[in-house]
This record gives sequence, C-alpha cells and structure tokens, in this order.
Amino acid sequence: MSVEESVSVDERSIRLETAATPWPASSAGVQPADGAVDRRRPTVGARISWTNAQPYVRAPASGPSSRWKSMDRSQRRAAAWQRAYAIRAVVGDWATWAVLATVVLVASGAGVQTAVIGGAVSGTVWMLALLLNRGYDIRRLGTGPEEFQSVMRATWLVVAVLAIASYAVELAIPRRIVFVAVPLAGLLTALHRYVLRRWLHHDRDNGGSMLKTLVVGDVAAVSPVVRDLGHATFHGYAVVGACLDLYPFGGSVNLSVPALGAVGDVPQVVVDHDVDVVIVAGSQLTGQSLRRLSWALDRVGADLVVSPGLVEVAGPHVSVRPTAGLSLLHLEQPSRHLGRELGKTVLDRLVGGLLLLVAAVPVAVMAAAVAFTTHGPAFFRQERAGVDGRPFTLWKLRTMVVDAEQRRAELLGHTDRDGLMFKMRSDPRVTPVGRVLRRFSLDELPQLWNVVRGDMSLVGPRPPLMSEFEQYHDAVNRRLRVRPGVTGLWQVSGRADLSWQQSIDLDLRYVDNWSIALDLQILWRTARAVLGGSGAY
Repeated sequence: MSVEESVSVDERSIRLETAATPWPASSAGVQPADGAVDRRRPTVGARISWTNAQPYVRAPASGPSSRWKSMDRSQRRAAAWQRAYAIRAVVGDWATWAVLATVVLVASGAGVQTAVIGGAVSGTVWMLALLLNRGYDIRRLGTGPEEFQSVMRATWLVVAVLAIASYAVELAIPRRIVFVAVPLAGLLTALHRYVLRRWLHHDRDNGGSMLKTLVVGDVAAVSPVVRDLGHATFHGYAVVGACLDLYPFGGSVNLSVPALGAVGDVPQVVVDHDVDVVIVAGSQLTGQSLRRLSWALDRVGADLVVSPGLVEVAGPHVSVRPTAGLSLLHLEQPSRHLGRELGKTVLDRLVGGLLLLVAAVPVAVMAAAVAFTTHGPAFFRQERAGVDGRPFTLWKLRTMVVDAEQRRAELLGHTDRDGLMFKMRSDPRVTPVGRVLRRFSLDELPQLWNVVRGDMSLVGPRPPLMSEFEQYHDAVNRRLRVRPGVTGLWQVSGRADLSWQQSIDLDLRYVDNWSIALDLQILWRTARAVLGGSGAY
C-alpha cells in the first residue's frame, strides 16, 4: 500500500515512548484547502497537503514563527560552518599557487615585482580552475573523495591549458612550470584540503558544524540509518528524530531518537525542529509520493536525501541514469572497468618493484638476524588462497619457531580473535626477533615479490589459509573476488583489534568500491598505522 493511500484510523490511545508529547491526532479524510483529495495516511498534526500553497507555521507550543523565519534560522546555521570552511579553502588555495608560482618565476630569472604579480595572477587562475571543477561547491566541501577529485581535475585542466597555449601561440612556458609546479600545486592543495577536513571532523566530534537531520520511513529501515549516522559524526548529520510510516503507533517505538510524527507530518516537523536534511529510508515513499514530498520540502527549506538501502557501495560505482522518465540506479562493478584494472596492475608492478628494490638490503639484514638468532630458515613460505580461492605460495620473514604450524592446533582454543582467523596477542611461538618484526609489519616485506609476480596486489583483502578458505560461506567468498593484498582496508582501520565480522565487512566494502584513489589512500594510511604499531602483534 502506498504512503498516500487512505487507511482507517484506530481511535485507541497512542504510545510514543521515545517521543515528546505529540500533537493532537487529526481525523482522517480531512480535505486540503485547495479541494484536492489528500490520500496520505493519518497524521499526528494538522493535515496540510504536501502540494498546498499554504505555508507551514511553527506549532503553537514552540511559539509563533513563520516558516520563513524557521528556514532562515536553518540556513544561517548551516551557512556558518560552510562559510568558514569555504573562506579557508579559497585563501589556502590561492596562497598555495601564488607563493609557488612566485618562487618558480624568481628561480627562472624574473624580477621580484614581476614574480609577485605573476604569482597573484596565477593564484587567481588556479582558483578559477578549481571553481570550474566544482572545487568550491558547497555540497562537496569536506566530503573527502569528491573534494580531492575536484583538485585532481583542476590540475589536469591547468596542465592541458598550458600545453595547448604553448603549442597554439608558440608561447615559451618553462617545463618546470608544467611538469613540476602545477603537479606540486595540486599536491599541496590536496594536503591543504586534507588539513581542512581534519579541522572540520574535529569540530563535528565536538558537536559543531552539524546538519539537523530527520529520518523518515518504517522502523526497520529507519533504525540502521539512525545508528550508522550516530557512529559516523564526521559526515555531519545530527539526527534529531524520526517520522514513522504507520500511525497510530502500536506499542513501543524502539529508536534511539524521538518519534516526532508520522510520514504525513514531515514538513511540519521540519519547521518545528529547524531541520536541515530529510533522509527517506526504506520503500514506503516512492514515485509520486516522494516527488510530492520534495515539493513540500522546497517550501520549508530542507534538503531531501533518499537512502536506497544499498549498503557499502558508493562513489563512482553508483550513478543515476534517467530512462523512460525514471531515475535508474546503476551499479558498476570495479572488476569490469578495464582502465581501472590496468591502472591497478601498473601501480602494483611499478610501485611494488621499486619498493622491492628499496627493501632488498633491509630484508637481507633482517633475514640474517632471523637466521643467526633462531634455528631454521630465515624465510617462511605458506600456501594461501588467492583470487577466487586459487592457491599460491606466500613469502614472509620467519617470526616463529620452526615447528609453529605443528603447535598451532594445541593453541586454537587460546585465540584472541573470533571467527575463522587465529591470532594471539602473546603467542608463545613468536621469537624475540620476530616480535620486533611483527610490531612494525616488517615480516610482510617479502610479499612484495608476490606482488611483482602478480599473485598479490599492494592493496586488497589479506589472503587466508587454504584451511580457512574451505570454511568460507556465502558473502565471505566475495572477499576473494580481487587479488589479495599486502595491506588492506581493515588493516588500516584497526588491524588485529577488529572482530572477525568487522574485518569481513571492511574487506567487502573494499571489493565493492576499490579504485586507484582508494588504494593510494590505504597505502598512505598503512604507513601511519605501521609507524604507530596499533593493533599489531
């Protein structure tokens, strides 16, 4: 039954254990002022059609205030942090390129005054390039991947314009500007935006720079959205309450936020609670009902966000395609993107090969330390499950006693991990040298040889033992759809401190969303995690 279909109203008392005292329930069947048939389900408050031109006014208990004043308050609150972030972004972006261009021009022999003027002009051009690539779009500021993509596109745009100008008008542009200054400016701008995001996340951890959010739908769909947004405050959504599908509400409403009304009350609740964003969860609002709600929210000044119920898939892998008057959600499988696959392979072989050359001498020194301090070979090799479970031989520096595999069975009951993964914080099989190597993950360096061979990738889910793989079932098999990695998403999100299910969830998130940009981000976070040694034992 659609949300706008009429249903009878049970006159029994209404219990809203998680809500404040609700408005008096209105009777069903009340016609809107314009004479059109209002087919929505019963509401808690006064019934006003979502398409009615009558303005929503603040509930009497909250004091007289027009919807326009409510919209002004909401927009001023949202604009406060957005303006501060945008000003910091603009000033930092301009200064980054202006200073860099000035230094390059002075190094090229230009006078100081000429270099300063050229730097100021270059900074302005850099800002325009970012503007053209939505680098100052208020909806992208502080979002991370989208913001960095804007910086990357602006960098390529400036390089392309300089190359075309040099060819078209025979302008002598120093190569150091095209191949050094511009990429460096892009890198420094991305670093500047990263620092800005950290500032914003810190502010949100303390309750600032948040968007007041209302979640709409049935309890089963609303509950996980409320929970997940509450655990990820850095996204900036502060859930103030929910509007639930069915009214009257029978029994208890088990939510961590108040139930502020029924679905039909959404615009009025937005006004009364100064809501900035309305998130629709579940399948109760679709088609024309969703469209009518967007019209109502336009009147009260709130943004509409629809949660399709698709978990852990986002970014460039999801797109909306208009077809036959419909908005179709298209999911792109990363493994089917030839260019992305090729880029990952090149990154693995090139960076993996360079890292292997750099690590060759340190690995040789550590192998000698292992050989001189313990009995047995310096390297340890083991059969692991690769792509789709195909076996390969994994190489590591040996960190345990020689008979570690034989002693594993007697220690299974002492694991510190749940699920299939065996791990002990104080494993008696680990040697003194091995403990140091594990502390900083240095025992994993020989796996760079597996990367160069193509058995593994720099980034991906960790390869399981064949005995563990044989116990995989259902969705867990999905984690082996890509090449296993030396590092991965769960390694930089807690390493051995995570539960089995948390590790699997992070691996599945990576498999569904991997990209070159994500791989580079994980490699950067891996360096920080290794130096910090968090979760390693």
